[in-house]
Order: sequence, then structure tokens, then C-alpha cells
Amino acid sequence: MRMRYSRFSLGLLVSSLATRAFAFGNVPVVFPVALTWGKGSPDGFERDMIFVNGQMPGPTLNLEEGDDVEFIVTNWLPFGTTVHFHGIEQINTPWSDGMPGLSQRLIEPGATFKYKWTATQYGTYWYHAHSRGQLEDGLFGAIHIKPKENTSTPFSLISKSTKDVNDMELAAANPEIAVMSDWSHFTSEELQHIAETADIDIFCGDSMLINGKGNVNCPGVPFLMSVLPPIVLPLLAGENLTDKGCVPVTVGQPPFPKNLNAVPSNLYEGCKATNTGPYVFNVDASKGWVSLNFISTAAIQEMAVSIDEHPMWVYEIDGRFIEPQMVDAITLQHGSRHSVMVELNKPAKDYHIRVAGTGLGQKIYVSGLLSYNRGTKNSNSQPYINYAGTNTTADVTYLDDTTIVPFPPVHPAQTADQTYKLVMGRAGYSWQWSLDGTAPYNESLEDITPLLFDPNQLANTNLTITTKNDTWVDLIYIVNTAGGPEPPHPIHKHSNKAHIIGSGQGDFTWTNVAEAIKDIPESFNLDNPPYRDMAYTLLALADPTWVAVRYHVVNPGAFFLHCHIQTHLTGGMSVAILDGIDAWPKVPAEYQQGRNGF
Repeated sequence: MRMRYSRFSLGLLVSSLATRAFAFGNVPVVFPVALTWGKGSPDGFERDMIFVNGQMPGPTLNLEEGDDVEFIVTNWLPFGTTVHFHGIEQINTPWSDGMPGLSQRLIEPGATFKYKWTATQYGTYWYHAHSRGQLEDGLFGAIHIKPKENTSTPFSLISKSTKDVNDMELAAANPEIAVMSDWSHFTSEELQHIAETADIDIFCGDSMLINGKGNVNCPGVPFLMSVLPPIVLPLLAGENLTDKGCVPVTVGQPPFPKNLNAVPSNLYEGCKATNTGPYVFNVDASKGWVSLNFISTAAIQEMAVSIDEHPMWVYEIDGRFIEPQMVDAITLQHGSRHSVMVELNKPAKDYHIRVAGTGLGQKIYVSGLLSYNRGTKNSNSQPYINYAGTNTTADVTYLDDTTIVPFPPVHPAQTADQTYKLVMGRAGYSWQWSLDGTAPYNESLEDITPLLFDPNQLANTNLTITTKNDTWVDLIYIVNTAGGPEPPHPIHKHSNKAHIIGSGQGDFTWTNVAEAIKDIPESFNLDNPPYRDMAYTLLALADPTWVAVRYHVVNPGAFFLHCHIQTHLTGGMSVAILDGIDAWPKVPAEYQQGRNGF
């Protein structure tokens, strides 16, 4: 969705340079972006929002592995901001990680900040705001990094045909980027004010978007109830879903005192349908295959995705190849990236790409089109999933993320040097959260002297974890259900991928993984487990659940560990990790001077 600038005409000059990244010889790839605030209507409803170079999502940053990058942000917003590069390692550049209060100060209105880093990995990533709830206002865009020549790829595991493999290599090098978002008709600041004033956990939105385009669906309460999965019924306490598909705010909240008079009537109900038309991916069947690289930028919704009549070979997750798996549907968790290879071997016409919210709090849906060139322009195609994201027939196959096998193999250390048990849950209010079981990481900490500059800023709190360089660290995420049922929490660690080595139901009563393996060896995989920059806790309806991840400390600096559900992040579900405190980096003078670095 492309739009004109609404404020600060000077931003036009800066942004016009960034319709694509550019580089000359061996100099860095330069990617200037201008951030503006204005009116937009990605789903047919107008509201204030953020534009990146006049559009939402922002332009894709296309790179090759090994490129040096200068990502130059000019902030014409009426508030401070930062930009984080999700999944990018930031090896030897922790000051470019984009987290206020950890790696930098806020970029104030009218200021420019230059992020400099090296694309040390191939794969699909994304950039997004990392101040307050600004992700919910539209500040995000894709990053695609082509692998170096002679990088081993997994496509021969999909087909033994030389032509197929060549076609897949070309498709992977030139993918269709699919940025999947959810959208609210309230700004992030309005949502945060409502949450705090009413003391509610907001889990209701208005639409979902594909590459910034979508519409508001209002199929009616009887239809919504007809597709409701049985697991949601106990949460309704005998009530119906609202006409927005949401569990009513009167019954779907944690057991804390509330001020429901502060909840606007149109937050949970009052659906008004729009019809902006679907986003269309035009494909050429003569190319044999297409790569669709899905990126979840969702603030609230977990999404099921499928393409009618087209099985998908999942070949890359979170920016790294896996042993391909053929499935009919995948689940996109917040922040995750799933790249799929699709054979273009069906009759030439339009096929629905179906995207359905699978969270407990709301049933919401959007569709796009996979459109064959020179095909019949109709979308009478057979679905694998329905409006609620559940399978339409018994033989529909979903990707099981726990079965992901990295390609080529990557092995964790067999023992860890250090273990941190993190008990996550609500912290005294419906809207407030903790990742360490004691206190929320408040938004006010965005304004402190960055921990990278002074790692002792939070020395007397429980809001930091300290590690030593070249050690292996286990993080045990334990979901506390004392405040009521908990959804899967998408936990993201800045800078590192981590091995997801185990998970289970119930409390994690052991001191460390080594002790737990003696009792429940079947719950762990220390050979070639999933290797990701996200980890997802298990659904916890009544009893606690746990997930164990193991990572290697190789990049000293101050990095964030947090839940990627935006309301949980703004509510404090985070800690700071001071990685490699014994080899702390010296911050370049250009990043320490002034409030904005440049």
C-alpha cells in the first residue's frame, strides 16, 4: 500500500533515495528512510499511522550475505523512535541493535540516526519500531539477504529433477515477500491508555493485512459461533463472540479489578465491513516454482496460512534453511519468518491465500490471491483451512514446528555453563507483565542511559541477566498460570539464534537441564533441534508449561529478551541480557555523542 507523505515535505527528498538500496564498488549498501505520521486506511478505515518512505509496509531492504549496511533513519514523527533489525546478529555492532535504553537513545523528532551493520547471515528478516507500541502504528518492513555463492541449499531434497532444483534456486533468489500484519483502528498510544485506565488485556483488533492491504470482515455472530473451536467455549462463560469475533471484554479477562466504563464501545464490537479488495501475488507458471516468504509482524494475532490447492514446501525458518517439509498449512507466530516453495502446476486461475487468526481471543480473517498469469480471473478454489484456521478435511497437514531440522545440521553444546529460569506471567494488573517473575520492564527504561554505555544502570534490579563471553547459556521459560490461562508466548532474543532443546507440561522443578534429562530424557533433543531466533511457549490453560533454549554467547553487548506480543512487551514482559560482560565492547564515539548519535 503506497501513500503520499502527509507531513514534513523535507522527508520526500530523503525518502526518494530509498526506493531501493544502493551501493558502489565496495562501499556499504545505503538505505535512507524517512518516517512520517499521517492519515492512512490500509483496511478501508482511516486513522493516524506511521509511513516509511510514504508507504506501509516500508520498502524491502534487499542485500547479499556479507554486505555492509548503512540504514539511515530521519525521524519526522512527532515523537521519538528507534528501529530494530529483527533476527540480525549485529556481530561487533551492538550499538546498531535499535533498542532504546539498551543500545541507543531515542531518535528525537527532526533528528537523523545511522545504523551500521554487516549482513552476516542469509535469509528473510524484518525491521520494525522498538519504542513503545509503535509497531502497531505501521513502522515495519522486510529484509531479504541472498546467500553467498556455493551455499548448500536443501532443494534437492524436494525434487531430484535438475530443472526443478534450478527453478527453485531462482525462485528463492527472487521471492515474493508476504508481510502479514494485524491492524487496529486505534493507535498504539490509545490502546495503551485504554489498557491501563480500564486494567484490561486487549486482544481484539479490526483486521489483518497482507503487504499492507486488507479489509474488515463482518460475517455475523451466528457464523462466527459456527466456526468456533471447542477450546474457546469455556472462555465465553455462556456468552457469544462479539460481531468483531472477539471474546467479550466482560468475560475474557484475568481476575483483577477492572474499570470497564473506560473501554470504548467500538473496541470489542461495532463491526463495520470494508471492501478494499485482496492483495494479489501474480505468478508465472512457466517458471515452475515460486517462493513465498511469509513474515509475521503481528502485534496480537497468531495466524494460520494456506494456499488453496497448493501444498507448500517449508524450506527456511527464521532466516535459516531446514530440511524441507511439505504441508498444507503453517502457523505464523509473532515475529517468525517461514519461507515456502510452491510448485506452479495447477490450472491457470486465481487461488485464495487464506490467513486466519488462531488465537483464543478473536476469530479474524483475511485472504489474498495467488494469480496465474494468463489464467482465468476467478477464485473458486478449494480451501485447506476455514475462517477460524481449522482444517476443512481430516487429511490437511499442518507444520509442526517442533519437528524442524536445521539444514545443514547445527548442534548445541551438550552441557551449559549457566542456567536462568524465567517465570513469566502477569505482574499485578491485567495489562502488566513480567518475564522474570518479579517486576515489569517498564517503558520508562527507554529513557535511561543505554546499558551498552553503562552496564551497571540496573545492577540492583532483577531486570538484567549477565553472561560471560564464549559460554553456553540455558534459558528456561516457565509460564505461570496464577493469573489465568496463558496463550503461547513468542519470546525473542536480540542478536542470537538459539537451540530449542526441550519443552513440557507442568512446572520445571529441576535446577537445570542436566538434572531434568535424567528424569525425562524424552522431553529433550540435544542432537539437531530447531534453531531459531524465536521460541514459543506452550499453551497453558490451567497448569504451567516450560520451554528450554540453549545459546552460545559470541557477541558481547546489551540485548533485549522479550515477548513479541506487543501488548505484553509494552506491559513489561522483558529483561535485558548483558552478554559477554567480561569482554564488554567499546562503543564508538559517534554513537555516544549527543542524544542521537549523529
